[in-house]
Amino acid sequence: MSADQSAKGSFGPITPAQTKVSSRSLKDDRSAHFPSPRTMSKQTVGNSDVVGPAPRSSAGPPSPRMKKSKATQYDRFIPNRNAMDIASSQFNIARSDSEQPLDGATIAYHEEVARACGVSLNKRILAFKEEAPTSEKDDLRQVYSRPVLKTNTAATTTRRILTTPERILDAPGLVDDYYLNLVDWSISNSLAIGLEQAVYLWNASTGDVNKLCELDGSSYIASVKWTADGSYLAIGTSEGDVQIWDAESQSKIRTMAGHQARVGVLSWERHLVSSGCRDGSIWNHDVRVADHKVAELVAHVNEVCGLTWRSDGALLASGGNDNLVNIWDARSSIPKFTKTQHTAAVRALAWSPWQLNLLASGGGSYDRHVHFWNTTTTARLNSIDTRSQVTSIQWSSEYRELVTSHGFPHHHLALWSYPSLNKVVDIPAHDTRVLHSSLSPDGQTLATAACDGSLKLWRIFESRTKSAKGKKSEGVSAGSSVATTTLSGTSAAPRTGLGIPDMSRPSYIR
Repeated sequence: MSADQSAKGSFGPITPAQTKVSSRSLKDDRSAHFPSPRTMSKQTVGNSDVVGPAPRSSAGPPSPRMKKSKATQYDRFIPNRNAMDIASSQFNIARSDSEQPLDGATIAYHEEVARACGVSLNKRILAFKEEAPTSEKDDLRQVYSRPVLKTNTAATTTRRILTTPERILDAPGLVDDYYLNLVDWSISNSLAIGLEQAVYLWNASTGDVNKLCELDGSSYIASVKWTADGSYLAIGTSEGDVQIWDAESQSKIRTMAGHQARVGVLSWERHLVSSGCRDGSIWNHDVRVADHKVAELVAHVNEVCGLTWRSDGALLASGGNDNLVNIWDARSSIPKFTKTQHTAAVRALAWSPWQLNLLASGGGSYDRHVHFWNTTTTARLNSIDTRSQVTSIQWSSEYRELVTSHGFPHHHLALWSYPSLNKVVDIPAHDTRVLHSSLSPDGQTLATAACDGSLKLWRIFESRTKSAKGKKSEGVSAGSSVATTTLSGTSAAPRTGLGIPDMSRPSYIR
């Protein structure tokens, strides 16, 4: 480099910083030699006006234009966490991290899952403030333009549940045994009850009482059960026999022997009658053939005291003194599944009439719980601590309700709503534990029996509409204190429905 170049400066590349400094110094030189018109003002010197820079006054408030903004400056973004939707944020971040392209069906599926889980798609994650609340007031233009709807008085009227029995019948000699099943109400409006060695039929339409049969010797009635058409009554005895009786002719059709102990529970499924024995076995009897025993189900180790077929005949539920609940497939002699949650004998079993796979089971004195089972998934749906021994369960076919009867210590009836399981009402029932219960054919009246020598009728599930009362059968006779009628349009089904001939009987029927 020469001396001239050293004096004038380097000829290297000019950096942007040097350019800014040069332009700034150039502006300062211009403003010093040529003031801007805004900073110029007229001044009077003698008699002439001189234009020059305006003098700065130290007094007086500054001009608004000269005020500097005092807005607070933050060095980072601090969101309002209450206004953030963390679940939606995590879901959207996970979706954005996915590198695989999604087809239309997968995207639609993700959107449906997000909507079901309450997650918002493509929602802003961070927010300074919470969203303004939406207006809860109705749009008056929409309110007054809506058509007037007729009020359904039947649906809005509160149902009145009587806590006193509508009729009381004498039932002396009822055996005080938790494991027996001695009361059943038929579709033909005939109530059967076993009192010691005899079975009595009470016609709820006429009020007549007839003795159907009486056992000899020291035998006693252990169970009774009507067929679906109400034509035949199965009777289990303390000697292990199962007898079939014709209700109309009041004659015995046949006796099916074989059990080694008493038969405390029975259940019909068309031409099959299942019997639960004290030795823990369950037999299926085909009443159409001479060799009546067609299956033996062995899974209980103590007495079988609860037994009921599902309405479609696909499943059989059994409960025993071994605290077990077994569900049997009609095609198998091995339990489909077994439940062990009860801690006392399981006698109360009932299938829901409006949900096929819903079963309720109730435990004895040391359990006092009602469990609800989904027999499809085998899951326990819910439970009730009734604080009393559960002796029976009855579902309503019209209401989403069930009634439970109880023994020690309260001897009462309890009405529950389902699926909320809220108690609707408690009804003091008997002086001793309520051993048996059965619903009338119309599903409105509940009959309960106890060893205090009484059979009581309760109007628990009264129908919603008056028109329905005329169409449905009434449970209690017109001669009683309850205003009821006979079964309207109901007639006994043909006797051939069970395959039991009633005119010419083969030699094997005895």
